[in-house]
Amino acid sequence: MDKKVTIYSTPTCHFCQMSKEYFNANGIEYTDINVAADQEKRAEMIEKSGQMGVPVIFVGDEMIIGFDKRRFDELFGTGGEPGM
Repeated sequence: MDKKVTIYSTPTCHFCQMSKEYFNANGIEYTDINVAADQEKRAEMIEKSGQMGVPVIFVGDEMIIGFDKRRFDELFGTGGEPGM
């Protein structure tokens, strides 16, 4: 996978955790930005996405809001972990 993956997340977000678990299980490298701790990055996320909720995930230039296993499988050519 040659597209850069960035996830704007918070430590307590269930869907953020699911997304990161998916990436880890499938060997997908990503940059995790904690918007609970970084106001500047939170403002950047809102400006880019128009969203105040997390996760906001960028795969290359594509933006994905929330945990979208089907879209992840399409983008990464993976089947993910069973039950995910």
